[in-house]
Amino acid sequence: MTIDVTVLRVFTDADGRFGNPLGVIDAATVTADDRQRVATELGYSETIFIDLPNDGSTTARARIFTPATELPFAGHPTVGAAWWLNDRGTPVHTLQVPGGLLQISYDVQISYDEALTVVRARAEWSPEFALHELASVDELLATEPADYPDDIEHYLWAWLDRNGGHIRSRMFATDLGVPEDEATGSAAARLTDFLSRDLTITQGKGSQIYTTWNSEGWVLIAGRVVSDGVRQLN
Repeated sequence: MTIDVTVLRVFTDADGRFGNPLGVIDAATVTADDRQRVATELGYSETIFIDLPNDGSTTARARIFTPATELPFAGHPTVGAAWWLNDRGTPVHTLQVPGGLLQISYDVQISYDEALTVVRARAEWSPEFALHELASVDELLATEPADYPDDIEHYLWAWLDRNGGHIRSRMFATDLGVPEDEATGSAAARLTDFLSRDLTITQGKGSQIYTTWNSEGWVLIAGRVVSDGVRQLN
């Protein structure tokens, strides 16, 4: 059976460049037992399988897989899923993943000049990350995944503009089968909660993530999404 995979790039810059590739699949087309194999074969940092909402429902369910394992929650797959559901004409208010119930908003302006897709999540739903503040962006860009142990995910960051809340970051997750991730919403949520402030994050080669902090433990994760079309997998 041929599987249709919509390929998105999540957290692009304002010109639609960069962003983290994501495979989006209608869960009805792949059995639960086969989803890890499909995610491994696709090779994206995450692939999300979505149970489409019933007629009149404003909630969808989804499960997220890296090439190596299933995750209870991740940022770029859930932002991408929210965008995809809206693009196909079935927007939702909430998205249920194993980690928790996400609130979804579309075309929201928070503290930026344009409307973005937003998910509202709890920081503790994210995987544990070792957070490493580096002294400079040059030091950050000079690091390699092999410089860090491969038994935990590492989020490296340095200030670009401390007063403006703008940071530069990278993420290494060899244990998840992702040596370096281009844009990581769950790590952004962890860092936002750790610093207790809103952030603009430039990660990887130039992806853009925007977060808003809440003192009760909620973080808004926002970004742009573009589609690179449909890929078919046998």
